[in-house]
Amino acid sequence: MKVCIVGGVAGGATAAARLRRLSEDAEIIIFERTAYVSYANCGLPYYIGGEITEKEDLTLQTPESFRKWFAVDVRTCHEVIRIRPTEKIIEVKNLSDDTVYTETYDKLILSPGAKAALPPAFGLDCKNIFTVRTVEDALSIRQFIEEKKPKTAVIIGGGFIGLETAENLVRAGVSPTIILRGNQVMPTLDADMASGLHNYLCKNGVSLRFRETLEGFTEEDGSLLVHLKDKKPLYSDMVILAVGVVPDTNLAREAGLDLGAKGSILVNDFLQTSDPDIYAVGDAITIRNRVSSREALISLAGPANRQGRWAADNIMGRFRPYRGSAASSILKLFDMTVASTGLNEKTCKEAGIYFDKVVIHPFSHASYYPGAKDMTVKVLFAPKSGRILGCQIIGFDGVDKRIDVFAAAIQAEMTAADLEELDLAYSPPYSSAKDPVNYAGYVIENVRQGLVVQFHHDMIPKIAEMEDAVLLDIRTPAEFAKGHITGSIHLSLFDLREKIGELDRAKRYFVICQSGMRSYLACRILQAHGITASHLSGGYQFYSYVYCGECYSPDACRCEKTN
Repeated sequence: MKVCIVGGVAGGATAAARLRRLSEDAEIIIFERTAYVSYANCGLPYYIGGEITEKEDLTLQTPESFRKWFAVDVRTCHEVIRIRPTEKIIEVKNLSDDTVYTETYDKLILSPGAKAALPPAFGLDCKNIFTVRTVEDALSIRQFIEEKKPKTAVIIGGGFIGLETAENLVRAGVSPTIILRGNQVMPTLDADMASGLHNYLCKNGVSLRFRETLEGFTEEDGSLLVHLKDKKPLYSDMVILAVGVVPDTNLAREAGLDLGAKGSILVNDFLQTSDPDIYAVGDAITIRNRVSSREALISLAGPANRQGRWAADNIMGRFRPYRGSAASSILKLFDMTVASTGLNEKTCKEAGIYFDKVVIHPFSHASYYPGAKDMTVKVLFAPKSGRILGCQIIGFDGVDKRIDVFAAAIQAEMTAADLEELDLAYSPPYSSAKDPVNYAGYVIENVRQGLVVQFHHDMIPKIAEMEDAVLLDIRTPAEFAKGHITGSIHLSLFDLREKIGELDRAKRYFVICQSGMRSYLACRILQAHGITASHLSGGYQFYSYVYCGECYSPDACRCEKTN
């Protein structure tokens, strides 16, 4: 059997290695149009900032090592320019000398990946405008920084690549400004969770410009002018385009293969395209979201590697359906870790899935053991069944461990009651006897069983307009003085039992504390005395991520905290 593979990065390289392990007889050829094979896209920003010092460390294999280890014919700087499916022939261009030749195949795997999306702007051909997608891109940016010593950079986009590049530019001594069309970074997060990142980025030297429309670029006296609609242009020494990626599927389109959303390649459960002898993997294909069962584009290395392995298995007769991805992801942002898995509020709504949510702030390990830091955990769940739908975590320690547990729980279709029962490893340096994952299960089940009623930060404007509603802050006097929600009254939890007779039983009390724990306790006390009460999920700590104490809307707020 002769298998040709278009693209030699995550999916393609994995498929080739798996094919060889399954067959010593197969002829396997990888065609990679760049000069590098099996390289780490995710590591490129860290080479720019010098965290990864040697360019050789960006590649897991070289063409030579791939041949030595796996007897695979790796042809870098070779671009497949046409597929002739009826003849089972591909046309290949050798980019070193521009010659074109043909190769036959029995099976073909397409792993072309995605290409950097370009914004609808003029002047994209100006000097010193870069993308971060290939090893060559990273080499060019680092060379520019080392030779030209830029002081400022503008980054268009605030997703994974934009944020990782911003961090590494700061590390390299460059002051970055991120331009965003919306009001948040990290679109995989809900807007309220992303709000927790904004101040942190600013404190670490990254400027943010929200709700800006990019018009284009011009050059002036060696600098770039970044033109924004209805605003003065920004001067910058360099620009990074990081507005996202689009599937690189021209080959598939010209070959007549069926395409889906954004031109992605449609595949079946066995990763076959509309031509059964052509398989496709990686960022270029449409897959199924593991939670919503809807079609999705998920450009992540983990799914691409698994798809490459699955495709190889299927080609070799080890029929194995690929059941989709929960889009689990994680990001290092200076000392902070940001992670998510499953659905967020937007994707739940798009899929028509009814959900509820909780926000908690557990410690990374036992609070009495030195170094404990709290994290913000937001969990989405199905109210009726308690099934876990998604999770987002922001923190400084222990985030990676918890997001992986939630990812496994989502894949296993576990419920909040199952989270309560998880027997997780405990020792004071690593966790608490009540692990954050268990804790999330406890809180969700309290809500589902009616032991407490919760309200969320976006309900506060309506609550403020209710005649029978009282916003009751039960934190300490010092906490209340430091910052509180406008219109709330103060009564410390420790005085609540003594003064409960002074409360108006005809009123509904909406209780606020710092994290949500004390307000839960207060609600149990109030309910025991026949007083209607609910508590703020995530507490004032989460509220203050999104708003300031003087307003109820992040869009209306113009304070330094949210802008």
